[in-house]
Amino acid sequence: MCGIAGLVSLSESDEQRRDAVARMCGAMQHRGPDDHGEISRGPATLGMRRLAIIDPAGGHQPMTSACGRYHLIFNGCIYNHRALRSELTAGGYPFRTHCDTEVLLAAFARWGEACLRRLRGMFAFAVWDEQEQSLFLARDAFGIKPLYYHHDAAANRLAFASELNALLAAGVVSGRIDPHAVAEYLAYLAVPAPHTIYEGVSGLGPGEYARLDAGRLEVKRWWRFLAADASPICRTAEEFHRELCARLDDAVQAHRIADVPVGAFLSGGLDSSGIAALMARAGASRLKTFSLVFEEEAYSEARPARQAAEALGTEHHETVLTGRQVAADLNRLLHAFDQPTGDGINTYYVSQAARTGGVKVALSGLGSDELFGGYPSFRDLPHLARWLPIWRRLPAAVQTATSRRLARGGVRSRKLADFLTHARDLHGLCSLQRRVFSTGLGYSLLHPDLRTGLTAPPHHPRLDDLPAELAGADSFQTISAWELRTYMADVLLRDSDVMSMAHSLELRVPFIDGPFISWLWAQPARFKSGGGQAKSALADALRGLLPDEILRRKKRGFTLPFAVWMRRELKPFLDDTFSPAVIARTGLLDVSAVQAYWRNFLVHRDDREWSRVWSLAILIAFLNRRTAP
Repeated sequence: MCGIAGLVSLSESDEQRRDAVARMCGAMQHRGPDDHGEISRGPATLGMRRLAIIDPAGGHQPMTSACGRYHLIFNGCIYNHRALRSELTAGGYPFRTHCDTEVLLAAFARWGEACLRRLRGMFAFAVWDEQEQSLFLARDAFGIKPLYYHHDAAANRLAFASELNALLAAGVVSGRIDPHAVAEYLAYLAVPAPHTIYEGVSGLGPGEYARLDAGRLEVKRWWRFLAADASPICRTAEEFHRELCARLDDAVQAHRIADVPVGAFLSGGLDSSGIAALMARAGASRLKTFSLVFEEEAYSEARPARQAAEALGTEHHETVLTGRQVAADLNRLLHAFDQPTGDGINTYYVSQAARTGGVKVALSGLGSDELFGGYPSFRDLPHLARWLPIWRRLPAAVQTATSRRLARGGVRSRKLADFLTHARDLHGLCSLQRRVFSTGLGYSLLHPDLRTGLTAPPHHPRLDDLPAELAGADSFQTISAWELRTYMADVLLRDSDVMSMAHSLELRVPFIDGPFISWLWAQPARFKSGGGQAKSALADALRGLLPDEILRRKKRGFTLPFAVWMRRELKPFLDDTFSPAVIARTGLLDVSAVQAYWRNFLVHRDDREWSRVWSLAILIAFLNRRTAP
């Protein structure tokens, strides 16, 4: 795991490029405290910070191919590097290290962009082709590892980095906030790729690659959901169960490869407990597991986590997280963000605990909800989609009156109003499902001047391309793809990367595994959904590895006691953040509307609103962090 950065420019001298890349790498020291490197060839300078996981002694970057033509910097891990190494060795490549970085370099040297489909892993990498004087950038299929870039065609310049904070440090990006991105953040708790919070800065999307040649940048998608998979489709539930068990074992085994200690997050839920159980079965001796617990008993999952740890015989570590600790760390947390986010604080603290507890790699249960129907959307949206045609036949006056009445209600009523007003089919519903603020409420929070000139469509931007990619998909596949491509990629994976790397911890997600997802995607929905019982297929696959109480436990999202802390320890920060002067300083938000929303939270005590209030507070603090003198 690393932080990578580069600058290709005909506008700067070699010394200027080196200085810019050095600043970017310096801003990412937390991503790679073990090693660093830099290389300049022609108009290109590449740099990196390394967290040494595989072949710590031999994996120095940037790495140059045996022929001298290609120069690589790489962030991530290639889990099938041993198999690829054997194939490439047979083809005559003279390997000098045992590192997966050199395997990736050799694969690119032999197969070019076609190597991407051969890679099993998480990655973001850059290759400078000295012969063609071109730059190649690529990102893994699901967006586990990030890559941001700024392309100035007029100046014939492209800068890129693993983090936005690093890209800003290069001195070639203005750092101006994009007002459209603020509106998108209010909608989705994140700025959807390829946009970022900054003007002129883009994110390479999941499953995309880019090529810079003679100043021209071309971005293409190399992975799609409906790509053909050679795996046979299971015909019976028994066959599916057997194959699922084997595939889960294979995914976890692949994600365990490392030359450093590997641990696991353990919340006590089915997902993390399942990963820990599969690791233990794969031979992890005295596995270290880590969980967060709280003084507020209603939120703490200490008991089920301890139960799972005891059953698996792990060396279990608990970290008590309090509102006092979060309040004391707010400045540090805000500094870690490279975009505003209302999520990820749990990952920040459990990653800190894991790194302090002696592991350099940790496995997470992220992703099973998206694959096994763990969200209510898998149940609710198909039903609503079937009713939409009937709703559309009602008189327009009835539709308008009903939607307006719903829009004045609580969280669920406002969500339903958006569905009924804007959705035409299942894709439309999916594009609205992850809105944090309803269309009307989100719009009202923006500064009046911004509302005047802003055209913010109600739907998620992926509605422009995802339906075509999913032509022929069933409803389960459709919802799964939307969850993976939006909330998973833009919020969960992004925040997991930022918060784990803040503590120099490599976080791996075995459920978000290319071969596993490709196989599972093709299987009948009735097997994946467990006959309508969320994640029962996964629970059946883990039977015998975990106590029945955990397997039968009702799904419960991992929630920090923020609704409590925001009225106690975090209230001084929130009172200050929602003060008129601080809101006004952003220049992008409506002071009265934002204040009213904060007061409403305090008066009505609707704990379902906490994440929206907190997300809004983080946005204000982030915007003022960028505008502070």
